[in-house]
Amino acid sequence: MKTNAPLALDAYQRLADAYSERVETKPHNAYYERPATLSLLPDPRGLRVLDAGCGPGVVTAWLIGRGASVVGVDASPRMLELARARVGPQVALHVANLEGDLSFLGPAELDVVLASLAMDYLEDWRRVLKQFRSLLRPGGVVVFSCGHPSFDAEYFKTERYFETEQVSCVWTGFGLDVEVPSYRRPLSEVINSVVDAGFELERFVEPLPTQEFAKADPVRYERLMRRPGFVCVRARRK
Repeated sequence: MKTNAPLALDAYQRLADAYSERVETKPHNAYYERPATLSLLPDPRGLRVLDAGCGPGVVTAWLIGRGASVVGVDASPRMLELARARVGPQVALHVANLEGDLSFLGPAELDVVLASLAMDYLEDWRRVLKQFRSLLRPGGVVVFSCGHPSFDAEYFKTERYFETEQVSCVWTGFGLDVEVPSYRRPLSEVINSVVDAGFELERFVEPLPTQEFAKADPVRYERLMRRPGFVCVRARRK
């Protein structure tokens, strides 16, 4: 039975401190997903941005440093404590479930919704994306990243590719072993959820690792040069 608790809340509460310490230099984040996702953003100067699933505030700080007005939202209270330490008291940070009520944000208040590696923990993308759309001004954009459906299907050895299913794996890359649940879905759901929510799909990126990744982890660099691990998407509110 589905509960109201965010899917990976316990896992991220446990991971929070180690995640915050390593995420700025961990190759899959710093030299792969994050630069690809951020490359899809418009110039953030002067824009009102929701950092949805902001975690410990690394992207929040990046946006603020480039002149954006940012609201950060995350389900993990500990992650938000770490984000507060990173970005200071002037930034609005809220504990909230992205599958829940975001009405503390006004309608058509935002220019950009950014969800970096947050969507994999949400089951009903259409509902979430429709709420994001209601928060965006006409012409505003949503930018998000998620696991690549092809990679996830192979990694989780699914025999139900065409369904959205809950999966889990043990993360070891942050210095402790934590089982992290998530959802995997087919490529058609990634695309059609965006379109059905009232967005026009503008960019669909299968990122390549940067040269910094090659220096930090040459083995995984070679793997990612042959097969993508993530997808990055930009879509505009119609």
